[in-house]
Amino acid sequence: MHMRLKSVTAKNGHVTYSIIKDYTRLDGKRTSTTHELLGDYEALKERFGSVNTMENVKEYIKSLNKMIKDNIELPVSLTLDPNKRIEKDLERSFFSGHLFLKKIYYELGINKICQNIKDKYKFTFDINSIVECLVFSRIIWPSSKLSTYQQSKKFIGNYNFDIQHVYRTLSYLSKEINNIQKELFNYSNKIIDRNYKVIYYDCTNYFFYTEENDFQKYGISKQHQPLPLVQMGLFMDADGYPMAMNINPGNTSESKTMIPTEIEFLDNFDMKGKNIIVCTDAAMCNDEIKKFNVQDGRGFVITQSIKKLNTKLQEFALNKSEWRILGKLNDTYNLNEIEANEELKKKYYNTIFYKEIECETKSVKQALIVTFSFKYQEYQHKLKQHQFERAQVLVDKANKKNKSIKNKKEIEKIKLTKNQNDPKRFIKETRTTDNGEVACNIEYVIDNEIFENEEKYNGLYGITTNLINDTETIIKVMNGRWEIEESFRIMKDDFDSGTVYLSKEDRIKGHFITCYLSLFIYRYLEHKLNDKYTVHEIVTKLKEMKLLEHKGKGFEPLYTRNELTDALHEYLGINTDTEIITYKKIKKIFSSIEGIE
Repeated sequence: MHMRLKSVTAKNGHVTYSIIKDYTRLDGKRTSTTHELLGDYEALKERFGSVNTMENVKEYIKSLNKMIKDNIELPVSLTLDPNKRIEKDLERSFFSGHLFLKKIYYELGINKICQNIKDKYKFTFDINSIVECLVFSRIIWPSSKLSTYQQSKKFIGNYNFDIQHVYRTLSYLSKEINNIQKELFNYSNKIIDRNYKVIYYDCTNYFFYTEENDFQKYGISKQHQPLPLVQMGLFMDADGYPMAMNINPGNTSESKTMIPTEIEFLDNFDMKGKNIIVCTDAAMCNDEIKKFNVQDGRGFVITQSIKKLNTKLQEFALNKSEWRILGKLNDTYNLNEIEANEELKKKYYNTIFYKEIECETKSVKQALIVTFSFKYQEYQHKLKQHQFERAQVLVDKANKKNKSIKNKKEIEKIKLTKNQNDPKRFIKETRTTDNGEVACNIEYVIDNEIFENEEKYNGLYGITTNLINDTETIIKVMNGRWEIEESFRIMKDDFDSGTVYLSKEDRIKGHFITCYLSLFIYRYLEHKLNDKYTVHEIVTKLKEMKLLEHKGKGFEPLYTRNELTDALHEYLGINTDTEIITYKKIKKIFSSIEGIE
C-alpha cells in the first residue's frame, strides 16, 4: 500500500487535492481509493501553513508512508455522501463468525486431508474451500447444498466455486469416509489429549425428503416420520469428540452396526489392547456385543431395561431394601423408610443409590448394577403423568366426535402404539354395539394398568457390565452418556443434519462426514471456551458476527461485543472487534489461521 497526492481540476478551473492509496482486495486484485480529502489550496494553506505549503503536504504523505512501512495501522476516515447511492449488485455485508471455526479446521489438519484427496484423484477444483463452506455452514446456518453454495459468497474470504463441484466433493468425501476419520484421529491426537479410556456408542436415524431407494429405507423412526431413513452410528470419546461413524440404510438393526465399526477403528487407530471401556444403550444389550467387548482387555457397560430382566432379577431390582451409596459400603438403606420420612427424602433427593448382583449370559460373567434416584423418580413420574393426561384428552376428543357420527367412514381412529415415549401407549380400543356386544362401533378407553405398572420402574436405571467390583467407575461412565446423546441432539436440532434433499448414496455419506467434521470442530471450540457457553449461545453469536465493507477502507463490525466475543478473540489471537478492520489486518488474520508466514 502506497500513499500519494492527487489533484483534480474542475471545469471552472477550481483545483481540489486528496491523498489516495493503493491496496489489494481480498480477491487479490490491485486498486486504489481515497485515504483523505484535503480540499482546495486555501484549505491546504490553513492546515499545512502558507510557507512551503506543498513541501509540507509531501512531508506529511512521506510520514504516512513511513508508518505503513513500520507496520503501524493508520486511523481510517469515512466520508459518506447522503446523496450518493450505493453501488448496484455489490455484496457489502459478510459473515465473519466462521473465522474461529476456520482456525480449528486448520489446527485439526482438515485442509491437509482435503489436499490428500485432491492429490489422490487428481482433480483441479479447490475441494478445501468447498469443504470449509459445507462445514462452517452446517454449524452457523444449516441449509441445503444449493443454499450453502449461494451463502458461501457471504463468507469473508475468497470462496469461488461452482455448484457442480459441491456435489462432486460429496462423492469424493464418500469414497474417503474411512480415511477421513483415521486422518482426523491422527491429526487431533497431536493437539488434543484424547480421552478414549471410555468410548460411547449410539445410533439414531435421519429422514429424507425423497422416495425410498436401495439406500434410504423405511424403518422405525425415533421422530415417527413416515419418510425414508438413513441410520447413523457414532462412537464418541469421553470428552464428547467423535471417534468413528457408520452410515447404514434405515431398516438396519442397530445391534448389527456396532461391532464392524469397532473392529475397524480398533485396527485403524491402533487401539487393540488399550483396555478401553465401551458404553452403549439397551439396544446393544446382546450376548454377541458383550462377548466381543471382553476381549483384549476391553470392558463393557451397557444399559439394561429393568422390564426385560427375568423374574428373579426383576424382583431384586424392585426390592426396596439393601440399597447402598458410593463411599459408604457398610451401610444399607431402605427406600420405603426414606420415602415415608419427609426430612430423609429431602436429604437424599439428589443421592444415587445402587445395588449389584453377579449374573451370567451364555458367554460372559457380568454384574447387574441398578441405580435409583428420588430426583429421577419424580422426573419420570411427572413425564408419564403428562403423557397420561394427553392420552386422556385424545380419548375424550375421539369418543365425543365418534358418538355423533353416523357414517362409519368418518369415524376418527387413534393409531395405537406400544412406543414407550408415546402417550397413545396408555390407550386401548373396544368395539361395541348399543347392546354391549362386540361389533364395529369404536370406543377408546385409558388403560390404567399400564400406567400403574410403569410407575413401579420410576427412578430405576439398569446397567450390565463385566467390570465386577468397580462400581464407582461404572457409575461415572454411565453419567457421561449424556455427552453422546447431546451430540446427536446438536447435529439434529442445531446443525439440522437430518433435513436433507439428497438421494444418491455417495452424496448422503458425504453429507454425514461433513456433519461429523462439524461436530468435532464445534466440540473443540466449546472446550476451548472452557465449556462456559451453550451451543445455542455460541452458534447464535457466530451467526450474528457480520462485517460491513467500506470500499478501500476495510470492514466495520456490525455485532455486539460481549464476554463471549472477547473469549472467541482471545482464542483466535487477533481481534475483529476494532472499529474498523483494514484489508491488511484481514489478510494477516487469514495468514495466521492458515499458517502462512
